[in-house]
Order: sequence, then structure tokens, then C-alpha cells
Amino acid sequence: MPAAVRAQAAWPTRTITIIVNFAPGGLTDGIARVFGEYASKKLGQQIVIDNKPGAGGNIGATLVARAAPDGYTFLHTVSGTMVQNRVLYSTLGFDPDKDFVPVSATPSGELPVAVHKSVPVGSVAELIDYARKNKVSFGSWAPGSAAHIVCAKLNELYGLRMEVVHYRGEGPMWQDMGSGSLQAAMGSYQALRPLLVNGTIRLIALPARRRNAKFADLPTMAEQGYTHAAFSQFGWLGLFAPAGTPPDVVRRMSALWVEAADSEGGRKMYDTFGLHEKPLTHEEMAADYERLKARMLPLVRELGVKLE
Repeated sequence: MPAAVRAQAAWPTRTITIIVNFAPGGLTDGIARVFGEYASKKLGQQIVIDNKPGAGGNIGATLVARAAPDGYTFLHTVSGTMVQNRVLYSTLGFDPDKDFVPVSATPSGELPVAVHKSVPVGSVAELIDYARKNKVSFGSWAPGSAAHIVCAKLNELYGLRMEVVHYRGEGPMWQDMGSGSLQAAMGSYQALRPLLVNGTIRLIALPARRRNAKFADLPTMAEQGYTHAAFSQFGWLGLFAPAGTPPDVVRRMSALWVEAADSEGGRKMYDTFGLHEKPLTHEEMAADYERLKARMLPLVRELGVKLE
């Protein structure tokens, strides 16, 4: 038996590293740690989470793109790194399509549009009417984000001048929302929940394909009559391996990532972050990746944003 085949059959024989290309804390890091712990127990080898933030995720992704395709280095990232960044950045340092193989993807859930309690609106139509008469600052956690796309498209279609305010992550965005310096914002259930519980914000719509049980009475934007593709967003947290990683290794990690969602830790993560769709296998992820590119790339190009 050739040495390469024997090594593949024995995988893993040493520590596996999962690079998370964002700072510790939040959903991307949390899923990697909880699912990685589950996979570690099943494989009988340690899995180390190594956070490499910077350049919108490009630094960490570049490190994995250049790593040996031997099953000992993976990337856990948001779909925006692989999709939006190819439009937003002039240089990535990697080729999203050629340098990686999809392993598994965890749908990142629905991201509600919220308004500050001082803004007297309860629907998208009322927000549009309010924004025609009043100054509205709309929070976004990054240029090219889903929040940026939703606000820009509302401005374009309805002749509004809402100002998109970009932050480096959700934390500072929701802090400003809490103080009232933002009138509207959009983001994850886990991050906005404290402001929702204490009555500082009100949810008015879901720019998503379906409702979320955490706020079952909150209609989607499509249900409110806003059917443009920009208002029906989806994305995921993706586990990738360097291109050329043995298919058996990819399939094994994919299966463990899917199983991890049903572990005790996985169920807690899902509840905390308001997730409800199970992870995709690597075959399902590859197909969804193409759908996501077809949906998101034209929307991001329309923003006309270029980052260094």
C-alpha cells in the first residue's frame, strides 16, 4: 500500500487546527469551538481553534489556502469571506473557488431589521414613510454586509436617504443602537436579544426566506410585499479545507460537523443564536455555494464599494 494511502487511512494521527478568521466570541468562533470539540472526541485527536482575524477575514483564509492539503488544517468562516469579499476587495490573497474544498456549512439564521424604541414604526412600509420625513441612520456590521445591502436597496427603490453606518462587528453597532444614536439596524438574534428584552428596540421584519421561531410572529419582508432578492437573504458559516485534501477526510469531517448540531453543545448553540436549520453536507454545501454566489454577487456589485 502506498505511503500516502496509508497516511490517509490512518487520519488523524496528530492535532488538527481550525483557523477562524474572526476574533473570539460570536457565532463563527462559537460554532467552531463547540462542533470542533465534538469532532475531537469522535476522532480521538485534539482540535485546536486558532483565531486569525483581519482584512475582513482575508488573512485567515489566505493562511488556510496556503496550508498543506493533508487534513490537518481547516478554515471556519462566514460565507461573506468566500462570496462578498471577491467583489469588495481588489486583492484577496487566495482564490475562493480554486484554493478550497467545501466541507460543511451551518446556516447562520435569519437577521431581523430592528428600530429604536423612539422610532414610531412597526413595519417596512412605515419605516419607508418615516425615512422620507426624518433622518435615519441604519447600522451595518461591515461594508457589503446583508444589512448594507438591505438599506442600500431600500434607498434605491424608494428614493430614501438613510445613512448606512458601518461598524467593525455587531457589538459596537448594538451599543450605539442602545444609546439611540442609530434609528435602525439589522443583525443576529443573540446580539440583539438584550435590547429586545429590555424594550430598547422593536423588530419590524425579516429580510429572509422564512420566519424564525424565536420571533414567530415577525413577518418576512416578502410577506410584507418587498420581494426583491436583496430582501430575501441567506448565508452560512462554512467549514473549508485546502484544495486537494483527501475526499475521505472531507467526507468524515463533513459527517461529524452535521452530527455535532445534535450534540448537547450543538443544541445549546442553536438555541442561544436562534438557529434552526441543520448543517449541510459537503455535497449540499457545494450546491448551495453556487446558489449563494448567484444571489449575492450582483447585489454586492451594485453597492460599488471597494476596500483595500
